[in-house]
Amino acid sequence: MNYIIPFLAVITVIVFIHEIGHYLVARWNGVAIDAFSIGFGPELLGWTDRRGTRWRLAAIPLGGYVKFTGDMNAASMPDPHAADGMDEQEARTLFANKSVWQRMAVVVAGPAANLIFTFLVLYAMLLGYGRPTLDPVIGEVVPGSVAEAAGFAPQDRVLSVDGFRVIGFSDFQRLIATSPDRPVTVSVERAGERVEIGVVPQGDTTQTRFGRELVIGTIGVARNVAEGDVVLYHPGPLEAVSMTFEEIWFIVDRTVAFFADLFVGRGDLNQIAGPVGMAQVSGEVATLGFLALVNLTALLSLNIGIINLLPVPMLDGGHLMYYLAEAVRGRPLSRRVQEIGFRIGFALVCTLMVFTIVNDLI
Repeated sequence: MNYIIPFLAVITVIVFIHEIGHYLVARWNGVAIDAFSIGFGPELLGWTDRRGTRWRLAAIPLGGYVKFTGDMNAASMPDPHAADGMDEQEARTLFANKSVWQRMAVVVAGPAANLIFTFLVLYAMLLGYGRPTLDPVIGEVVPGSVAEAAGFAPQDRVLSVDGFRVIGFSDFQRLIATSPDRPVTVSVERAGERVEIGVVPQGDTTQTRFGRELVIGTIGVARNVAEGDVVLYHPGPLEAVSMTFEEIWFIVDRTVAFFADLFVGRGDLNQIAGPVGMAQVSGEVATLGFLALVNLTALLSLNIGIINLLPVPMLDGGHLMYYLAEAVRGRPLSRRVQEIGFRIGFALVCTLMVFTIVNDLI
């Protein structure tokens, strides 16, 4: 239960945020909606609102959907006979009969809602709590390390890594750790001058405090910490906006880089988590406190938004790909092409689900 309850809380919030984005933009565009579901399978709880939308909580809490009137299924595959027997006004409320730009807006709204939620949470935590910060000055360069070979020196003040601003030493550690075996450019201040140093962090296997193995990048520098060295940095409202966007861009950049590494066979498959892995991580993070769990929810929300934009039929990115093709061609793709795409997408999603569950258990 220590794993299941935090996991259900995290996944329910993320799914609700994603689907409410689709729902609100669809409503604003006059789309009729049959159901708003958190989870799949048999309904556990539900009610029907005055517009006829069924709000339901289902038994399998691994996702959710908004089912528009005229859809054949929860994947929003349109029914070609949905408008049969409808009057003109009723037919105009079908999602399939909206303009391609309106449909694109509805599709993008889900990932956009995940992004907005992540921004609001990270921004609120920066303003309300601040960020623990240690001066980003290198104290020691390990002899024989890649840092020594690259030209780092004690007392170098780290300014940025690959364009990402470094405020504290933990920023420097994180930027290096998330770039194993990948070249990065580090800007340091040395004797009042800015120096650019190129280095390739070597990939080392380490364990988190919960025993999970990860491959992280290391270069061989250290920083001694004395009492009072770590301070809480409290940005102003405007600076917090900039810092929050930087944090979001960092997550997007590293997520895209991870997918690129997987594509070339360099990625660490142990970092791909499915439902079991997410439940374990949620339970572990919950032991660190409520704010840590809220922070995890925000970060996972952004990642799920990014993944949903992949050009895979059944995902939002797949629908967006269809609508972009329609906008360019001036007419929709044939029903057969769309059906083939949905079948391929379904197979890919199922394969990924099986792989992640097996990977989690192994």
